[in-house]
Amino acid sequence: MSTRLTTGGQRIDRSKPVTFTFNGTTLKGYEGDTLASALLANDRMMMGRSFKYHRPRGVVASGTEEPNALLGIGSGGRFEPNQRATMQEVFEGLEAQSQNHWPSLAFDIGEVNAKLSRFLPAGFYYKTFLWPRAFWKHVYEPFIRQSAGLGKAPKDRDADTYEHYYHFTDVLVIGGGLAGLTAALAAAKGGAKVTVMEQEAHWGGRAPVDDGAAEEVAALVAELEGMETVTLRLRCMGAGVYDHGYVLGYERLTDHLAVKSGPRHRLWRIRAGQVVTATGAIERPLSFAGNDVPGVMLASAVRDYVAHFGISVGDRTVVVTNNDDAYLTALALVGAGLSVPAILDARQGGGGALADQAKAKGIRVLNGHGIAKVQGRKRVTGVAICKQVGEGAVIEEIACDAVAMSGGWSPVVHLWSHCGGKLIWDDAQAMFRPDPNRPPTGADGTGFVSVAGAANGLLDLSDALPDAAQTGAMAASFVTGKASGDIALTDRKPRGDRPIEPVWLMPASAKRALRAKSWLDYQNDVKVTDVQLAAQEGFESVEHAKRYTTLGMATDQGKLSNINGLAILSGALDTPIPQVGTTTFRPPFTPISMGAIAGPARAEVFQPLRRSPIHAWHEAHGADFEPVGQWRRPYTYLRSGEDRHTAVAREINQTRNALGLLDASTLGKLIVKGPDAGRFMDMLYTNMMSTLKPGFCRYGLMCSENGFLMDDGVVARWDEDTFLCHTTTGGADRIHAHMEEWLQTEWWDWKVWVVNATEQYAQIAVVGPQARSVLEKLGATDIGNEAFPFMTFQDHTLAGIRARVYRISFSGELSYEIAVPASQGLALWEALMQAGAEHDVMPYGTEGLHVMRAEKGFIMIGDETDGTVIPQDLGLGWAISKKKTDYIGKRAQERSDMTRPDRWKLVGLETLDGSVLPDGAYALADGHNANGQRNVQGRVTSTYHSPTLGRGIAMGLVLNGPERMGETVQFNKVDGSSVAARIVNPVFYDKENTKNV
Repeated sequence: MSTRLTTGGQRIDRSKPVTFTFNGTTLKGYEGDTLASALLANDRMMMGRSFKYHRPRGVVASGTEEPNALLGIGSGGRFEPNQRATMQEVFEGLEAQSQNHWPSLAFDIGEVNAKLSRFLPAGFYYKTFLWPRAFWKHVYEPFIRQSAGLGKAPKDRDADTYEHYYHFTDVLVIGGGLAGLTAALAAAKGGAKVTVMEQEAHWGGRAPVDDGAAEEVAALVAELEGMETVTLRLRCMGAGVYDHGYVLGYERLTDHLAVKSGPRHRLWRIRAGQVVTATGAIERPLSFAGNDVPGVMLASAVRDYVAHFGISVGDRTVVVTNNDDAYLTALALVGAGLSVPAILDARQGGGGALADQAKAKGIRVLNGHGIAKVQGRKRVTGVAICKQVGEGAVIEEIACDAVAMSGGWSPVVHLWSHCGGKLIWDDAQAMFRPDPNRPPTGADGTGFVSVAGAANGLLDLSDALPDAAQTGAMAASFVTGKASGDIALTDRKPRGDRPIEPVWLMPASAKRALRAKSWLDYQNDVKVTDVQLAAQEGFESVEHAKRYTTLGMATDQGKLSNINGLAILSGALDTPIPQVGTTTFRPPFTPISMGAIAGPARAEVFQPLRRSPIHAWHEAHGADFEPVGQWRRPYTYLRSGEDRHTAVAREINQTRNALGLLDASTLGKLIVKGPDAGRFMDMLYTNMMSTLKPGFCRYGLMCSENGFLMDDGVVARWDEDTFLCHTTTGGADRIHAHMEEWLQTEWWDWKVWVVNATEQYAQIAVVGPQARSVLEKLGATDIGNEAFPFMTFQDHTLAGIRARVYRISFSGELSYEIAVPASQGLALWEALMQAGAEHDVMPYGTEGLHVMRAEKGFIMIGDETDGTVIPQDLGLGWAISKKKTDYIGKRAQERSDMTRPDRWKLVGLETLDGSVLPDGAYALADGHNANGQRNVQGRVTSTYHSPTLGRGIAMGLVLNGPERMGETVQFNKVDGSSVAARIVNPVFYDKENTKNV
């Protein structure tokens, strides 16, 4: 049975017992235990069920590569499924539940799938669920939906908080083993600012257990902690490495604590000059019949549980291997007073120095032997031994409680591969390792990721540590440009291992009955026969075989299964392993919580709440706010006794008759600069922008690549190389991203830079017949219509504030938009209010803005557009250049659907009774469609009551609308009735444009 030894356990504190529950049963552990070690100490060998066949599953590893021991942790708002028991530290009151079974872990109805496994091979779903067709909706789909998924989704609101952290460093070392710490020290002594991240709760990796290097690790950590330029983080995983030295880190802050305070997880957003991946290596399992029975574990994990936690996985453990490393496990077990009935070494020549030590301890070593099958169902009871070269004929049976297996080691190359690093097959060590001639490179062609230690394929510390020191020194030198100082290394001799002999199947010529019980992917129940079937059915690409069999698609992403799986595929195809290749490694390295991804973006701060520099003034003067994108803008300013309608009418009348102010600070302001800026602007906008002279403005339309209108705004040319693009309030970030996407993916060689300066400037619209006089009162000179014409801009000093004044209008009135630094916005606003007091100046809000623009027939993005409208639909063909050969969306607008004559076109609408049309109402047509619904011939896009005209006005898209002026059309209402409206010119007010002078 699995139990706690009376002595040993480097990581546990026996003076600090803790209690926790597993499936409702209270169990005991110690501070420092992982959940996996604590369960093993309580003889809980079975910890879950596999996904497909619901086979009993126990822990197989001791780290992040664990595929089986996935548990639901916590309850209520702190419940989270699929947490690795090997990474979860126990604490007082921890609650854990096993997954993927019903009604209980011990008795699971789903285990019937295992009895039917012969009829449920790889890819059976692609064939079975096609026939009979009628079964899909009523039988197959409901069953699949009920069976899909692993673990239960949380139901309660997450009780924890999360945060994002931005960090900059010269050298980032990912991995806190002996190699990683050595590389970090070399880099720090080279003058670099160094950050070290280790995903475990302890430094040193495997060195304290396998090499007795605990004191050396402690000395390195102490020296690094004493250096001001070094940052050390435990429980912090390197999740992904991206271009330009961008790295995501994932830190678990409170998962190990009973009392939760502060953020639970932290997502690190790191910019590093150089990245060193010292991520170690993962031991591979062996493929033999019954290698999934609880109690069959990686040899390295067995000795981890002995050394770290004082855990005996079994009183009698059989060791099976194809390399020398597993002998360390046998020696550790015997040293702890446990029995090792036999070491089965698949190599005919056996092991090296470690094998000699094992024999000297009296351990029986059988060379050229392997396991034919493991006996037991819910736990190991014994093994049947066979010759490795045979078909699996049993020559002996040995009673045992556990099996420690080792199929060799695979460097953790995931982070190296995330951003393009390539791999090379090392035949001598039977592993893929980083190819030094094909590293990840930046835009300038230089490498920014290096690899050290076991992650580089150097499994012996005598080779790994000099490599790590050199790698760290070179990384620092690349960043600082200085030569690095040497660091002292302990003189180590090679361990004297004999070479590994690849064993991808045990025995080598196993019969089908054995192969059908030899598991590759433990979680998804992928067997050796499944991969061979995939090859037989033509899935020869490793990526196709992966998807056909689900090999490597479990939550461990193939960390244990991929190499064995592709080797089996290689054998089935009779193709060398390097030609079969590997599947794609993608971030994150292991799953990270959704909460960490979202960070603080939740509830009221789900999106950043943006306020203009004048927001406080608006609040103090009765502003009734509305959300516009992430901004809060005044809808109107309510006075005592007013409702919204009355307030809006007052603001519009005052602005039309005298003077109004609008806070336009929220409008998008994108600065486009560079020698190719004019060329870029011509591609962005439908009209010609490169011919715009400095000091002038031009209204422009921007379309998506599908030809649909996505934004509009006034463009100002500041100088030969600089344009300012005004966008809609809600579109600034979206249009900025649109520009950057085209610059980075299509026109990456153009010399253009885009800056989102929306929040850098306050912008105030001074509108109405008295606008010019107020500006003159504040110090503007020579701003008459001739000296300062419409669609130009000038620099002035207003109330002592340097300002850029744009002569543009969205209301039809005389209007100036004044841009000043955001810090000066409130001062200018108050000066304008004081100077305009003699004209009864009033601020007006977004609703007044919308009504006045509709009175002038100006379109608004989001009202007159819905993602299916092109400029031609809105009568804006005049804003499409006939001189340009191309712009984004041009070719799409030439498609037949875009040019068909029956597209709905923009018109004005006036109800015959003066009422306001319902927003979005459809223009009814004769007859009904095939679904019995009334035919329609248009729709209302925006509709308001106009205080200027004293009646309802609307704009809409109507079939052949511009040719139907004066015609009456019926529009539906919510209550089922209809209202008649006349089609008119969309310009309702000042058609001669006499006011804007």
